[in-house]
Amino acid sequence: MTKQTMRSEHADARAQGWYDIGQAAARSGVSAKMIRHYERIGLMPPAARTSGNYRMYGEAELHRLHFIRRARTLGFAMKQIAALLALWDDPQRASSQVRALARVHVAELGEKIAQMQAMVRTLESLAQQCHGNDRPTCPILDDLAQSAELLPRRRR
Repeated sequence: MTKQTMRSEHADARAQGWYDIGQAAARSGVSAKMIRHYERIGLMPPAARTSGNYRMYGEAELHRLHFIRRARTLGFAMKQIAALLALWDDPQRASSQVRALARVHVAELGEKIAQMQAMVRTLESLAQQCHGNDRPTCPILDDLAQSAELLPRRRR
């Protein structure tokens, strides 16, 4: 197949409402690299291909990419997104399953927030203890060094 024929086929597919990976990325807000990754891990079905091996995506695939992007924005992990997509694809799903997944995620987010708030409190306390002058003593570095001493040493 010649390059001209491949370009023509690609143009025909675009004229019929299909998007190549660059266009799909631009329209969905998901990078081409991530689209390929989602395909590789099974979140996206294998893309339709032209005879020139260009990946092509229709409106349904773009909708799925928007779904994945929104789920990622809400902090869902890939396994959770796979479960949500499976439920979304199942017209017989029970909304209670979706709700249960969301509640588990909310609890996980709450734990992460609590951990981060504890880190903020610790760092604020250490920063208050530091004089911030020209002397070499620093409670922040002392704390980090003390914590490092508690860890097992790696073998080289």
